[in-house]
Amino acid sequence: MTPAATTPTPTPSPPTDPARAARHALLLLTGVNLVCYLDRYVVAGVAESLKHSSLRPSDSELGLLMTGFLVVYTLTSPLFGRLGDTRARPRVLALGVALWSLATALGGLAGSIRQLVFARAMVGVGEAAYGTIGPSLLADWFAVDRRGRAFTVFFTAIPVGAALGYALGGILDHAFGWRSAFFVVGVPGLVLAFLVARLRDPPRGQYDPPVPRGASATTDAGLAAALRALVRNRPYRLAVLGYAANTFALGGFAFWAPSFFERIRGLPRTQATATFGAVVVVTGVLGTLGGGWLADRLRRRYDQAYLGMSGISTALAAPLFLLAVRSPHPGVFWPAIIAAELLMFASLGPINTVIASVVSPAIRATAMAVSIFAIHALGDVPAPSLVGMISDRASLETAVLIFPVAALVGGLIWTYAAATPALRPR
Repeated sequence: MTPAATTPTPTPSPPTDPARAARHALLLLTGVNLVCYLDRYVVAGVAESLKHSSLRPSDSELGLLMTGFLVVYTLTSPLFGRLGDTRARPRVLALGVALWSLATALGGLAGSIRQLVFARAMVGVGEAAYGTIGPSLLADWFAVDRRGRAFTVFFTAIPVGAALGYALGGILDHAFGWRSAFFVVGVPGLVLAFLVARLRDPPRGQYDPPVPRGASATTDAGLAAALRALVRNRPYRLAVLGYAANTFALGGFAFWAPSFFERIRGLPRTQATATFGAVVVVTGVLGTLGGGWLADRLRRRYDQAYLGMSGISTALAAPLFLLAVRSPHPGVFWPAIIAAELLMFASLGPINTVIASVVSPAIRATAMAVSIFAIHALGDVPAPSLVGMISDRASLETAVLIFPVAALVGGLIWTYAAATPALRPR
């Protein structure tokens, strides 16, 4: 057992119905997740306007707006992971939400591309708190047999928030200029930060057995011991490695898609942002919900359903992804991107359920932090800048070909993990 001295005391609260409290927590955390991705992707909605503004960034510098954010997000995630395992989680989480919301609004005051990169980097600090602690908090509100569905709802907010970022960014940019987009989307997070601070912190691992299947037996709260446990956990390692490749493809394309459709396919700016945003909403919601539902059904018969379904769906998305970025015909590239994104989003709920469930509750926030560090350091941290550099030297049409390759790699890693008995949880 974790020593009492290292176990944070849950935030006191009046007695309440556990099921109702869990639903309230899920609704609130999902809302914050939506705003998180709204703030993250608003920059993609105004990217082409920024390129022709007085800031005059190159494609490499445009890529830095996402890469700089993700570098800081990645580097600060382990710190917030440890705070999430040792402190009252709602308070740390609320601080992060308030910080990223203020930083988003400050981006509208930037007088140079360097100032805007700095503002976006500060958004990364705040989102690191939420990205590590939010899933850990959610996992302790739901029993294992309901956790998959809860995570599916939670991660449905990702495509909705991202699409709102594209759409609101494009609409506000067109009506009032790109600066207005940052001012407007920063406001909702400040309200949510107040509500999150009032959320009760449930006991850690209250619905988990003492040592979950696939977790290390250690419950030592020390960072070194937690990291050793995660390194030894083979299902965790492979789940995170495949997730990194998936994130490279989804995250990188999400940033560059509006520019790609406007610059390479010749779509008007508002159509490029709004149409792609609509695609992300529909495919994200249907893919995430459908993937979670299907994985839960398959798990009744197949123990490795979460990994297996994630691997197969992501591998199948790769050739569709390739068709989407190669075909010049809207009657081909729109259906192809819809099908590819449906398959890619289907893995989000199941794979995060794997990551949260194969580790000890005592180190769950740390496990999420390490996962975030790895998937971004190997995934969408390098993706925007790498594509920008290739675009500056060749063309954006050539640069985006890297995304189908990344999707295939992620799918193969997860399929291998699910199909190899020696690598199953033990």
